[in-house]
Amino acid sequence: MKTHHWSAADPHPPPRRARTGTRRSPAVLVVIVLVLLLTALPLGWLGIEDVGEALTYMGRVTGVILVLLSITALLGAAAVVDHWSRNRFPYSGMVALIGTVAALAANAMLLFATLSDGDSTAYRVLWAFLTAGSAWAVFAVWRTAVVIPAPKRVAAAVIVSSFLALANFGYQYLYQPYQRGAKPLIDMTVGKPLLSPDRKAFAVPVDIRLENHSDVGFYLLAAEFHAMGEKVPLSARDRLRAQWRADAEQWSKSTEQHPLSRREIHQRGELVAAQPWVPVGTWIEAGDAFYTKTVVELPISTPYDQLAFYATADFARKDRLGLEQLAPEGYSWSGGKTPRWMKEKQDLDTVIYRARVHENNAIAAHTMDPRYVTVYWQFGPDGAGVSETILRNGEEDRKLTGTESSALVARYGLVTASTGPIEWPLWDVKSKR
Repeated sequence: MKTHHWSAADPHPPPRRARTGTRRSPAVLVVIVLVLLLTALPLGWLGIEDVGEALTYMGRVTGVILVLLSITALLGAAAVVDHWSRNRFPYSGMVALIGTVAALAANAMLLFATLSDGDSTAYRVLWAFLTAGSAWAVFAVWRTAVVIPAPKRVAAAVIVSSFLALANFGYQYLYQPYQRGAKPLIDMTVGKPLLSPDRKAFAVPVDIRLENHSDVGFYLLAAEFHAMGEKVPLSARDRLRAQWRADAEQWSKSTEQHPLSRREIHQRGELVAAQPWVPVGTWIEAGDAFYTKTVVELPISTPYDQLAFYATADFARKDRLGLEQLAPEGYSWSGGKTPRWMKEKQDLDTVIYRARVHENNAIAAHTMDPRYVTVYWQFGPDGAGVSETILRNGEEDRKLTGTESSALVARYGLVTASTGPIEWPLWDVKSKR
């Protein structure tokens, strides 16, 4: 069998065979382009939503970054086609490599976010598939011996931009959700009791002021005011040490607060008034204030020696969630559903409010199941209080663990402001009978 030996002097060298193999295989080209397109479409969709609807500035910055990553992935797909075929543009290989690296970084971040907070199995599978596919695409493009001009500058630019994107992502999804500190304040002032014209009753005016000195707004989930009537007989002599200890043990388990006293014998208070003092579902903006006045009326023959006033309010930060209008869901005494764990703790009359919660960014909105806030305003002979949960539909009976409750509080910026007890003696007004 003859073989042709070619030398440099031969004017007609044999034609060089085109490279075949996986590095420039059409099948590899199709897979890489498909991965980049499947990455670019959701990135652009989520980014545009965040730019227009995210509740925080950093959330909108995240939206801009997602849009830029989407554009980079699209440019990378076009560059891959050129790099695999005609190679008209000298730097198409470099652009293809940058596009696949950007896709890998974006998909990995989205996979992390979905695994951390998401409920959707479909999105988890999608981001896992795209993360694996984009990692393979980076390797496939790199194997084609991409020419990178000024590689140190390009590497520095890629590292800096990736660091900025990761820093913004970490701030938005890791650091910011666990920042606390902002909280409105409640101030309550009790006025001088007023006698009725027939001197058979009296009224105690109470001024309540809500002030938001922070730089964020808050949804008001519930605002509860109640007054407790207390009998406080005096001992004729100093009480024994054992009685002091019994007082300390009793009041440590109660929502009421009383001082330890040598002569006063504080008994369990009784609820004499309870009401919401701000319309449910409203909000207070940064730097805003709200003022209201209420009146507690009692017969002058009341057996109580003093009144104790309490005011509380529960909030959710407006930069952590969007809230639809809270609407009455029912009443415990007429068919309203209260959780089993709440009934087991104490069987109180309960007014129930409910509203849909919207997440503060597009990624969470699409990867998490819808949440609902349920507010329980409870009152009974021994006092009043408010509690709330944010859960998926149908999970109202599930009791959260301590870790789950802390995560819920941190995620949605749930805070409680309270004041009281403000004790007011009744000896003066009762002496005017």
